[in-house]
This record gives sequence, C-alpha cells and structure tokens, in this order.
Amino acid sequence: MGGRSKGNPLAGKAIIMKKALHTKTIYGCNLATALSIAETTGFTAVEIVAERLNSYLHQGNTPEDLRKLLIKHGLGAVCINDICHVDREDKAAREKMAEEAWLLSSVAKEIGCKAIQLVPLCSLEGKEWKDIKRITADNIRMVADIGSKFGVGFQLEPVAWSPINSLSKSLDLINAVDRDNLRMVVDFWHLWSGGGTTPEEVSKLSKEQIYNIHFCDGKKQASGTVWDETILRGHYPGDGDIPLKDWVDAVKATGYDDYWSCELISARHWEMNAIEVAKTMSAAMETYIGK
Repeated sequence: MGGRSKGNPLAGKAIIMKKALHTKTIYGCNLATALSIAETTGFTAVEIVAERLNSYLHQGNTPEDLRKLLIKHGLGAVCINDICHVDREDKAAREKMAEEAWLLSSVAKEIGCKAIQLVPLCSLEGKEWKDIKRITADNIRMVADIGSKFGVGFQLEPVAWSPINSLSKSLDLINAVDRDNLRMVVDFWHLWSGGGTTPEEVSKLSKEQIYNIHFCDGKKQASGTVWDETILRGHYPGDGDIPLKDWVDAVKATGYDDYWSCELISARHWEMNAIEVAKTMSAAMETYIGK
C-alpha cells in the first residue's frame, strides 16, 4: 500500500458521508454541551461516552429527556461507548456486566441507538488463545442476548495492547459468540497500532460485518514505554503516522455506507476549545473521506 496522502486524497470523487462525533473527542464537556457542539460543527450523529451518559442520568435526567435533546439538535445516536472489560471471569464481575448491559440496552432502545460498544482488555493476558476466546465469548453471548431483548446490537473493538488486538482474532471471537447482533467497529488506531491487521484484511470484510468506523490518527508505542492512548492518539488526522488513505480506501472497498465516527482520545485536546477541536475533526473527515 502507499504512504501518507498529500492534499485531498479523494479529489474529484462524489462521496456521501454520514458523519458522527465520538463525544470522547471533546471529553471535557458534559453530554448536553457535546450535543450542541456536534450540531454546530457539522455532525449529524454522535457516539455517546457511557461515563457522560451515566452522569447525565444520575442527575435526574431520563432517557426520554436525552431522546428529546438529540431531536432538538438534529442528531442520531450511533453507539453508546462502552461496556468495558468484557473479558471478566469472576461471578460478581459478570453480574455487574449484565447490569450494565440491561441499563445501556434500555437507554439505547429509548434513544434509537443501534449499538453498544464492547471492549475486552487484559484480564486474560497470558492464557492460551482458546481459553481467552472461550471466556470472552461466553461473556459477550450473555450481553448480546440481553441486548437482543431490546433490539440492540454490539460492536466489538479490539484493543492494541490487549490479547484481542487484531481483526483476525476479533472475527474468530465473533464466530465463537455466534450472535447476529454482534459486529465489528473498525478503529484505525487500534488495528494499526496493534500490528496484526492490514488495510487489505479490512477491505475483505463485507459491510454486514461492520457497525461503525472510528476514524482517527496517532502514533505507535515506543519500545520499553507504557501504553498511554491519551498521548499516542493525541494527533489530528494527518498529524500522526497512520496511512489514512489506505485505511479509508479499505473501508470503502467493503461497500460500507453507514456512519463514520471521528475519535480523538487526547488529554491535550481535552484542554483546548472544544468547538475548535470538533471543527477541525469535521473538516478532516471531509478531506480524507468526502462530504
């Protein structure tokens, strides 16, 4: 594949893009403010961070209030992000995960959100792949069955520094779960930084295997250092090292025609003007993906 793109890599191509703002991009804002910023900076949907959602509900707001707020700003909700540590083993942790799944699924149904993100991390690190897959699949199957009662799906995100860090492992896990409401989120940084996935592999997916795209840039972890994604991912599209055109073209090759969600996980940018950050990300999506 080619190197970094220069200028507009899609000049002359007529492309209609569905553009969502991952609210982690402007994580310093509360949920109501994030929705207002999304509307004013050219987005038509949002990916909602679960911590901000929980805070919103904890203050006495209801899912119905959130639904009305989304309508007010002309926004859809593409995902609630996330149920984390889906590789849990002990009984109490699994019960807590089931509670999360019930709550988030009920909210997702109320606000018309089609998916909730699932994130496996490092609880099973050091175990054989067959055991990692079996334990994680059992957990996800439980969560997926809860979501199905509400008509809600789930997007699996491989994490660069975890045992499940590639597209091939993710698809193996999804096959083991064997539920129709589980698909992939193609996160450029995690798949690229994890080192086990190429754009060519992504291009071979069918669009039915994908719920969402995380459009993002970043750097890889330097040898001997600790993973810190709030630093490694702290780069606007085009300022990191990911060959974005290759990854964008790979997604388009699948026939995917749903939302692209821009994601900037950056402690530095969280302390900047959130409106300007969102504007910059919105413009970058149009440059690399199309309007």
